[in-house]
Amino acid sequence: MLAGATPTDTQKAGRAGARAAPRQPPFPRPGIPRPAYGFPYLGTPANHRPRGSARVYAQGVRELTLIVAEDNLLVREGVLRLVAGIEGVRVAASCSHYDELLAAVDNYAPDVVITDIRMPPGHRDEGIRAANRFRTSHPDLGVLVLSQFLDAAYVLALLEEGTRGRGYLLKDHVDEVDRFAGAIRTVAAGGSFIDDDVVDVLVRSRTRTVDSPLASLSARELEVLTEMATGATNSAIAESLFVSAHSVEKHASAIFAKLGLAEDVEVNRRVKAVVMFLAGRTPEPEPAGGPGGS
Repeated sequence: MLAGATPTDTQKAGRAGARAAPRQPPFPRPGIPRPAYGFPYLGTPANHRPRGSARVYAQGVRELTLIVAEDNLLVREGVLRLVAGIEGVRVAASCSHYDELLAAVDNYAPDVVITDIRMPPGHRDEGIRAANRFRTSHPDLGVLVLSQFLDAAYVLALLEEGTRGRGYLLKDHVDEVDRFAGAIRTVAAGGSFIDDDVVDVLVRSRTRTVDSPLASLSARELEVLTEMATGATNSAIAESLFVSAHSVEKHASAIFAKLGLAEDVEVNRRVKAVVMFLAGRTPEPEPAGGPGGS
């Protein structure tokens, strides 16, 4: 019993202490149900989420929100299962139609879209067109295209308006979780990712032709170019080819000069140097005003 207190006072204090509990957060808001799977805002449109509602899965690391667009049900379910096993990412929505994809991005404000190339309504290049459209409507959105096609024309179409936050991964490699997760995080951070098998196969194919536009490159420059297209840094290329980083810089400058690629802050020459020429295209002359000129 507390000194100077009556039994009634002590009992009241004990009851008050027993009722005290940590203050609960005010979310989710009334009328917004908590979705399944333990994700507090999964399925909740972005404009209904409280500010700061993004989950943190590691110290100082924000969880990435994804949208998956794939019209084949089995493939879509497979991708969703794989994503569920990647730490630090969650799926806000999945869809199977171009129009649904556009609406989902507006509603959920994801960090990354994972999309097939072909889907309804036209089954042509809807995934690529959506990626290019997001350049304007959602400039910070990363897009990872999953494809079964070893076709440089698709890669070029994806990167033609810039390489920032864009990736191209073969569906055959989606089950390699480390590669898949790396591609997701790369485009989320604004980097570019091209499946190294795409680069490897296309480089070999193009260099076997007599009139290949890569014919002006030396063997070493071609090796450097192939490494660059996979997203490797100069240091990584130097380590892979057993040369100095300074040597890699010199080779890169020679490659850009031979391929006629001018400086462009929006287009990553390290990637486009490969993609443009694997697609059999020669860069158009720069306007008199340089990049961005009329």
